[in-house]
Amino acid sequence: MKKLMAANWKMFKTWDDARATAQELVDLSASALPDDREVLICPPFTAIKAVSEVLGPVPGFSVGGQDFYVREEGAFTGEISPAMLKDVGAGFGLTGHSERRHVLGESDAYVGEKTAYGLAAGLKVILCVGEMIEERKAGQVEDVLERQIRAGVADVARDVDPNDLCVAYEPVWAIGTGEVAGPREILEAHASTRKILQSLFGDNANEIRILYGGSVKPANCAEIIALDNVDGVLVGGASLQGESFSQIVLA
Repeated sequence: MKKLMAANWKMFKTWDDARATAQELVDLSASALPDDREVLICPPFTAIKAVSEVLGPVPGFSVGGQDFYVREEGAFTGEISPAMLKDVGAGFGLTGHSERRHVLGESDAYVGEKTAYGLAAGLKVILCVGEMIEERKAGQVEDVLERQIRAGVADVARDVDPNDLCVAYEPVWAIGTGEVAGPREILEAHASTRKILQSLFGDNANEIRILYGGSVKPANCAEIIALDNVDGVLVGGASLQGESFSQIVLA
């Protein structure tokens, strides 16, 4: 199983900025990319085509969308369909990111609808899950993961190709804060995530990649991805510069 080193650029970068950063990343890391690594960049919708033009010809590199809507087309102002993502070169889509849940109010059920719809529409999907600090302090981490994962894959076929589905554990309190979960916290959360997936998908779950996200940096990435059940990372701020993300990719 290849480690997935994924970048989420959120609402940053114009077309030219995105293209330049993608090119810098390729220049710094493509020739040295280990055989067990896969690189994904999720730029803003407006920059997907620019990044796809840079990464498309490069083995081991791919592009994704940060979100999508659950219809093929229609009167849904401001929304983007999976077909539109694929048309500009995106092969992945994110669902359930904490900012979609806690800033924009997406429910567990809606995240699950998106996950199933994206997979059915031909995208590979990264389902994001994770607890808030109040939930961790209350000892509810496993309960939160159980609820979010079960709802997130409720309508996903149990024989889903494990290459098409990833789960990203992102403790909300560690996203963009500089705080990072310690090795024990990551191990426990990822072990719980694997156990929940196994209860749903059986042996298939052993091949579903579980990523860690939350203040991942060049200085801590190697330690994180060496942990059991950590099959890659989902990186925010440290992915915005080609140099820093290349160090993560090659860690």
